[in-house]
Amino acid sequence: MAMATSLPRPAPPAGLRRRQALAWAGAAAALGALSGCAELGAARLRLSVQELEQALATRFPRRYPLVPRLLELELLAPRVRLLPESDQLNAVLDVQASGALLGGRRPRGVLDVDFGLRYEPADHSIRSERVQLNLLRLEELPPAVAEQLLRYGAPLAEQALSDVALYRLRPEDVARTESLGVPRIRVTANALVVEFEPRPPR
Repeated sequence: MAMATSLPRPAPPAGLRRRQALAWAGAAAALGALSGCAELGAARLRLSVQELEQALATRFPRRYPLVPRLLELELLAPRVRLLPESDQLNAVLDVQASGALLGGRRPRGVLDVDFGLRYEPADHSIRSERVQLNLLRLEELPPAVAEQLLRYGAPLAEQALSDVALYRLRPEDVARTESLGVPRIRVTANALVVEFEPRPPR
């Protein structure tokens, strides 16, 4: 029986190899020049859970009047969890309710959401998108108030966490990465990873 053999791939022309090498060298130099808390590799930016939580914490605590003077929710800074199986982040926020509908009580609860990520070229930022409500729960609410709360859950999650900038490149770093393509965003088990790749040589 004749054995199958695999043929070696032809080497790319020398000119193309040189353009590819220069492109990757430029990517490494550009990304190596970036600074900040994030951990950076040759062409990769890594944001830890702690760094993501710090970025989100700048928006909180924040109050949302669901029914003016009658029902208000205060959202505290979220706890972040990485969801590599769906390339998303999970955020859980502590919630406290107040207002005349509650008769002086201030019940506590949680808001639980998942959201995706995108790159915004207008300001060179990594932003949240596609916010999905998993749970909005407060303890010991009167039935009428609990029913009202269900209607406000999804809009509240969208208002609180949609289009939030989690990271933004500095102007000098933007200039160094202009020759690179749109970055690819991945969520791994340990970090949010933003990979900058050079544009294919022409």
